[in-house]
Amino acid sequence: MKDKKRILITGAGSGLGEGTAIGLAKLGHSVIAGVQISPQVTALRQKAIDLGIEKNLRVEKLDVTDAYDVAFAITWDIDILLSNAGIGEAGPVFEIPIDLVRRNFETNVFAGLNIAQKFIAKFINEKRKGKVVFTSSMGGLFTPAGYGIYVSTKHALEAIAEALSTELAKYNIKIQTINPGAYLTGYNETMADNPFRWLDDKKNFTKKAEMRATFDSLLNTPQGRLDPAEMIDAMIKIVPSDEGKFRNVVPQFVEDMLKDTQEKAWVATI
Repeated sequence: MKDKKRILITGAGSGLGEGTAIGLAKLGHSVIAGVQISPQVTALRQKAIDLGIEKNLRVEKLDVTDAYDVAFAITWDIDILLSNAGIGEAGPVFEIPIDLVRRNFETNVFAGLNIAQKFIAKFINEKRKGKVVFTSSMGGLFTPAGYGIYVSTKHALEAIAEALSTELAKYNIKIQTINPGAYLTGYNETMADNPFRWLDDKKNFTKKAEMRATFDSLLNTPQGRLDPAEMIDAMIKIVPSDEGKFRNVVPQFVEDMLKDTQEKAWVATI
């Protein structure tokens, strides 16, 4: 392949991360798929063999919250980091336990920034160009009820990415965000189940039935169950490219909705 890239993807053990890793490897890029837990390593290595892409798809355990995993990852030579690992905590912001909020920020923001900083320093020290792509979300640009904590981590990533883009221009290091809509990978559905670990109709103002109805209003619609193949196809084009938009929202109807929502925010009243 003429312009083959070396790409590390975190959170590649399932969903969009796994699909993107496989898609990029099929295109001839040299991909390291970082997965959170050991069973995902075995499963994805076997999948790579079955697909005949094991030479292009290396699978490694990489829990971005594990200092030893991250230290090992920094020894790998890459051109592009796709910081995709993340977890989601949902539920009413005024009632969610604060330790769950901290955990969500620890993984999605602090761990993501930590590994990005380390690779950025490596690119600068080696005096070569590089690229970091953050998987944000449509929720990085608006806040639907019930998802406030998760999307606040993505709002933080948007700010971090924007600052990095300006700061790193002089080093020829490029920054992008990818902002998926509600694709049916199981991620959103699992996140919507999480509050029911702690919601208690006897203790909480928000009742379980009310919370479930809030989630169903998005996830049980066609717009909340999009085919992830569309997003993966977009990601395998965006990630290795030397040119492109800073922010990449897919699909188009979500981008249009976000722009409309942001415009309305200027005239919203209390």
